[in-house]
Amino acid sequence: MGTPLLIFGIAVIIILLPMSVKVLPQYERGVVFRLGRLQDKDYGPGIFLLVPFADKMVRVSLRTIVHDVPPQDVITRDNVSVKVNAVVYFRVFEPQKAIVEVENFHYATSQLAQTTLRAVLGGVDLDQLLSEREQLGHKMQEILDRQTDPWGIKISAVELKHVDLPEEMRRAMARQAEAEREKRAKIIHAQGELKSAAGLLEAAQTLAENPLTIQLRYLQTLGDIAAEQNSTIVFPVPVDLLGKLFGRNGSS
Repeated sequence: MGTPLLIFGIAVIIILLPMSVKVLPQYERGVVFRLGRLQDKDYGPGIFLLVPFADKMVRVSLRTIVHDVPPQDVITRDNVSVKVNAVVYFRVFEPQKAIVEVENFHYATSQLAQTTLRAVLGGVDLDQLLSEREQLGHKMQEILDRQTDPWGIKISAVELKHVDLPEEMRRAMARQAEAEREKRAKIIHAQGELKSAAGLLEAAQTLAENPLTIQLRYLQTLGDIAAEQNSTIVFPVPVDLLGKLFGRNGSS
């Protein structure tokens, strides 16, 4: 008689032991409901005991969750239709709120991120969307963090991942960029011409003040011509020098 009871007791222990003894890693917490009533504390990490058939535990991870927001159709303030997707980093800091206050905190955060993305980006121009991604990400983070705080969720960061422009808009922006490059090239060329003209004017003024420098310049030019191995050299002689030469011969 004692043997069947012993076997029965051992079988009950074997069945109830996995239901009673729970082990949670460092990054998880257990939210326990006893006969449907929420317990005041979070369970874990480590080993702990539950009341079989009375306690129900929900595991909650405290690690940062990386959620990829699917591409959203956004119409900017200047009526340009674009597709934008983002990445949201969030984590649970109050497990009990994350389980009790919202049905599915992961799905709820995802839907809230999509609507916030469309609302924030719909209020800016295309140029702002392309050049101020970091500021827009911070703005979305503040809005999401404020709305998810009652759920026990902390939004760590929001990053705009990709902006997909229509093909005609891409071509228009390429033409605009090309025109901008041409404008800068013309400005640089004009500045170079201005500096070159100023240099020539200064050189002309220096030569005009001292005629001897003109003769030195002629000699330098003659040396440059001779270096090119030309068979004929035309050497320019100032008219004043010829006049003095001819005048001296006539007087003699």
